[in-house]
Amino acid sequence: VAELVRVQSAEQAYSVVQDWLSLSPKERPELLPVGGGSNLFVADRGFAGLVVKMENREFEILEEKGDRVLVKVGAGTVWDEFVRSSIERNWAGVECLSGIPGCVGASPVQNIGAYGQEASETIVSVEGIAVIKGERFSFSSEECEFGYRDSRFKRAPRGSFLITSVVFELRPGGEATLRYKDLQDRVAELAEPSLENVRNLVIDIRRSKSMVYDKSDPNHRSAGSFFTNPIVTTEVAQKIEDKLVDGQRFPRFPAREGYDKLSAAWLIDNSGLGKGFSHKSNSKVGLSTNHVLALTNRGGAESREPLELCCHVQSRVKECFGIELIPEPVFVGFEQ
Repeated sequence: VAELVRVQSAEQAYSVVQDWLSLSPKERPELLPVGGGSNLFVADRGFAGLVVKMENREFEILEEKGDRVLVKVGAGTVWDEFVRSSIERNWAGVECLSGIPGCVGASPVQNIGAYGQEASETIVSVEGIAVIKGERFSFSSEECEFGYRDSRFKRAPRGSFLITSVVFELRPGGEATLRYKDLQDRVAELAEPSLENVRNLVIDIRRSKSMVYDKSDPNHRSAGSFFTNPIVTTEVAQKIEDKLVDGQRFPRFPAREGYDKLSAAWLIDNSGLGKGFSHKSNSKVGLSTNHVLALTNRGGAESREPLELCCHVQSRVKECFGIELIPEPVFVGFEQ
């Protein structure tokens, strides 16, 4: 049976960890830090451990000078509320990350990103508790070892770190980041590409893909994008492109030297699994009718059913392109 602890401050988080460490190693339950829970895929049998839900929502301006503002935000703050409040203050840096569900504390773990921006571009430092040592930490952006949808927090065993706050550097009066082509095209139609207008466009794009939580949308029961975009060698990417028919679109983007980032959605779609696909005629689960990256529970599905769909998607893409898709959500309560 899981125990839930709601944490309202960094001091309380530290106390929870000390109480946990006071138990003998055999008595310590597995520790699961949780924010909004939007990136979790939990087995039907549940989780028999200690769930630490961060609910601290402090907001502190540490420094504001010229074109730079440093702001410290509590891990339990709803991410989109932080984005909205930043834009209301005319602070640029996170506008393209509008509408992402979850809490601020999760942003450095996943290094969340969308439409040309990543959280790591604005994160100055991350504060929290190294659980096994029972010690407070403050890691600089470099020490967080950020990568594409990756960080030292994500690579560490689950429960190793309890993040309590994140410090961001934003740009007062700065211009919106416009790197994503669809966003560029839509902004070009606007009289003024203000931060607020860009935010609204991003949310509109997300809503069109059922990536905004809306109970009236039949695709709303999902963990968002279920697979990360694969990063492969440029040689592998070129071999795939060489096999395509002339003129066929193949989205690929330079990553680090010698590597390209491919579109997981394109790979799924071109492996023959289109929007709305259901595996084994299972009407309870399927790919979203608006975005092939989302695996949806259409009602009454057991956890094994979307897992089976996940494996089928991976198998098809591997068979067609030789690429293994990596799931993005955190799996909880499943066998290895």
